[in-house]
Amino acid sequence: MMRTASIKLGVTAHQAAALAALQAAYADACNRLVPLVQEHRLWNRVSLHNRAYDRLRAETPLGSQMVCNAIYTVCKAYKAQRQLGRICKDTPVPSIRFDRASVHFDKRTYSLKDEIISLYTLGGRVSVSLRKGEHQRRILESGTPKEAELLCRKGQWYFNLVVESDDAKALASGPVMGLDVGENNLAAASTGKLWGGEALRHRRDRYLALRRRLQSNGSQSARQLLRKISGKEMRRVKQINHETSKAILAEAIEHGIARITMEDLTHIRDRIKAGKRMRGRLHRWAFRQLQGFVEYKAHAHGIEVVYVDPAYSSRTCSGCGGLGRRARHRFVCEQCGLRAHADLNASRNLARIGGTAVLPRAAVNTPDVANVGREVHVLQ
Repeated sequence: MMRTASIKLGVTAHQAAALAALQAAYADACNRLVPLVQEHRLWNRVSLHNRAYDRLRAETPLGSQMVCNAIYTVCKAYKAQRQLGRICKDTPVPSIRFDRASVHFDKRTYSLKDEIISLYTLGGRVSVSLRKGEHQRRILESGTPKEAELLCRKGQWYFNLVVESDDAKALASGPVMGLDVGENNLAAASTGKLWGGEALRHRRDRYLALRRRLQSNGSQSARQLLRKISGKEMRRVKQINHETSKAILAEAIEHGIARITMEDLTHIRDRIKAGKRMRGRLHRWAFRQLQGFVEYKAHAHGIEVVYVDPAYSSRTCSGCGGLGRRARHRFVCEQCGLRAHADLNASRNLARIGGTAVLPRAAVNTPDVANVGREVHVLQ
């Protein structure tokens, strides 16, 4: 399991200038790679390295390993764009700017010892103190430090360090819990628990209205206030998703759950057909973040997580299996007469599907090829 510890760095003015120079040179190297990627449709790390390494070494002040890291950053960014469907086969490759890119570090470009970290810079290594809290200490003590990203937010330098630790031993057996995520209700569990999203939705609408007023104003003070409130909505949503995911795991542990089943909502935004206001709300719906928080926290407790096709899970009756009628939060089955909360009904369908789902990596019985076609005699 991979977890990330975001650690503040206690840098001096001289060290901050050295890190800023490194970030600028790193972003410049990444931007120099973009035309090459667009021209040759090349985002394979080895192929791009063979084509661009010597050129970057000659044109930028970066060392050999930092050039390799810049190539890795560009390839990772374009692979992410391709997975999101933004790079099509017969269309030009889009341009990506790396003006405020984080700097990728690996084991060759940083070393960690107690409360001090040694970082590569253009002028040599610098030793920087780490300002770790209890949360960061727990993560660092749980496993082995791996790769990291150096970034600056509002004048403060952070080192986002990835730590690899072993997953908890998987539970041998136990019930399955279905988890339906939504925009009105953040989550609904098949155990009967609901987590409402009214307060979060109201706060998001307030932030949206405030941004619209400030953007339409266009004055200097309005732009200053926009910069001040930038990211507040995102941080609030992230905090609520963390709190909700912790409550979901507590519910699962209380009921002895061994597997959590959730909907595979990949590309759901591409299928949204609604008015402008509703599209704006749904496109700001951070469902994948909540699912990701639930997944890594479940793995830490040995609980398996499965994603299944959500087709008809909201319209199928969890009692008789027939198609019912959903009106907002109410679900009614005209065949068996079941009346239930629509999200709870969907979560129970997900639990049923997850209880019979076969994972792609499940163990299978392989045939004995040596005996295929031979007669088998049974002694009686």
